[in-house]
Amino acid sequence: MEMIRKYFPDLSSFQENQFQLFAEQLTFWNEKINLISRKDIPHVYERHVLHALSIAKIINFKKSTEIIDVGTGGGFPGVPLAILFPDARFVLVDSITKKIKAVSQIIKELELKNCQPLNARAEKINKQYHFIVSRAVTSFPKFYALTKNKISRNHFNDMKNGIFYLKGGDFSEEIAPFENNIQLFPVSGLFEEEFFKTKTIIYLPSQ
Repeated sequence: MEMIRKYFPDLSSFQENQFQLFAEQLTFWNEKINLISRKDIPHVYERHVLHALSIAKIINFKKSTEIIDVGTGGGFPGVPLAILFPDARFVLVDSITKKIKAVSQIIKELELKNCQPLNARAEKINKQYHFIVSRAVTSFPKFYALTKNKISRNHFNDMKNGIFYLKGGDFSEEIAPFENNIQLFPVSGLFEEEFFKTKTIIYLPSQ
């Protein structure tokens, strides 16, 4: 938890409690369902929670912003962002029923009123959102093809509506078709821990 406080010192006591409870709940559910790698449990704040929150160092979601987290798995990056931005609205989507059931219980325990779990495939969702967030569920071109029609044209944040995609390693070939429009934010420029040296936020504004 100290690592979260280090980069987000203005958290309320309620938010701090939510982050602590989230780590506890994730550990509990991970024994039943494989939400994250078991070897990551001792590093959950760094490798999962803080990684998700890197998006919050790029954009401050305004009140009533609607965000969809596609392929949320164990609630990443949606749950940490929903804790940090209680006035924004989040939909957490996953096609795997047991994962969404676990995330639903976690949301309930955390009393996250701005978070809706949804068991669905991304391509079946008809609603549009201001932003789409995800953590490397597939190659970026495939992800874009699945989600490009789900971005609202109603812009009111400081950044244009679009996709925030958390990605690691070398993905230069994946983003080549988008290089004239895409922006890259190295997470190593946001957080100093060694883990983030190979992590990047891909931002693609709506076209």
